[in-house]
Amino acid sequence: MRAAICDMVAIARFLNVTLIVPELDKASFWADPSEFQDIFDIDHFIASLRDEVRILKELPPRLKTRVGLGMFYSLPPVSWSNISYYLHQILPLVQKHKVVHLNKTDARLANNGLPLEIQKLRCRVNFNALRFTSQIEELGRRVVRILREKGPFLVLHLRYEMDMLAFSGCTHGCNDKEAEELTRMRYAYPWWKEKIIDSKVKRREGLCPLTPEETALILSALGIDRNVQIYIAAGQIYGEERRMATLAAAFPNLVRKETLLEPSDLRFFQNHTSQMAALDYLVSLESDIFVPTYDGNMAKVVEGHRRFLGFKKTIQLDRRLLVNLVDEYKNGSLSWDEFSSTVKEAHAYRVGSPSRRVVIPDRPKEEDYFYSNPHECLQLLDEPL
Repeated sequence: MRAAICDMVAIARFLNVTLIVPELDKASFWADPSEFQDIFDIDHFIASLRDEVRILKELPPRLKTRVGLGMFYSLPPVSWSNISYYLHQILPLVQKHKVVHLNKTDARLANNGLPLEIQKLRCRVNFNALRFTSQIEELGRRVVRILREKGPFLVLHLRYEMDMLAFSGCTHGCNDKEAEELTRMRYAYPWWKEKIIDSKVKRREGLCPLTPEETALILSALGIDRNVQIYIAAGQIYGEERRMATLAAAFPNLVRKETLLEPSDLRFFQNHTSQMAALDYLVSLESDIFVPTYDGNMAKVVEGHRRFLGFKKTIQLDRRLLVNLVDEYKNGSLSWDEFSSTVKEAHAYRVGSPSRRVVIPDRPKEEDYFYSNPHECLQLLDEPL
């Protein structure tokens, strides 16, 4: 959501067109009814960018009438497009139809090869203009304050929710009944294109989120103090009671927003998963260590934001290597000391340190994501201010 909004601002600025405050998806799995202003400070968003791009809360009456009559153009932009695509393909449509509705905005702008001012504007939107509402910000500060009173804390972005498993087809550790339930769910959503998935192959290739059991082993192998507070940034963990038992035994100080706050604090956020995720996002930014178990969109954007805040420690887990090491340890091929030292060695430099993005021409999905490492906008630690 944040990345898509940043991209749309950058595109509107480059084309010198007016941007209408983006509408948020309400039809996804979570079916969150939240509007833009329920999550972000809309007035700050518009005012902080007024010298860059004209942003309106809604269409002017004359254009709203045209849209009501169907006199507009709607399309999904081509994924990972260079800015020239918008200049030569989208701008003429705006000039012709007056209103163009971009109905998909995720990953529609390239990571690389863009003018420096576009890259810096993406950062300005993300790190300055996109402020959460005062209600979300205040609650985030309160959670961080509660955690800080008890010492350091690690945020574990544990992507083990039902929709994630159904979408990815990852069923390692699930029983037959659960695997069937997840498969049924995948077939129930027609826009999830991939249906027949070999979970074992996908896991072996490092394309599955780590299970809570695997995560417990890996955090222990990395030498994380068993008594450290671990804040679980996640929705409902699938098969939570059974699947979280190993992690809870290894790290007894597991906490969540629901355990740190009173029910009354969260009552306005219930059934608004994007607002709950915004709260987790704020806590993730402030943590001493951030560990995502899957490199999804939120994990990537948090990683990039933590780099911006001074290259705060983010452990980027090498899942392909780790699942093989876990299997070798479990079948007795590796001793605990060998397992632990290999895990530590493999992640010694995977901690969000200053680096250049990996660029892979013609394969944008495989290269480093702009928002996980917006190096054009970052003050490298060894550079003079």
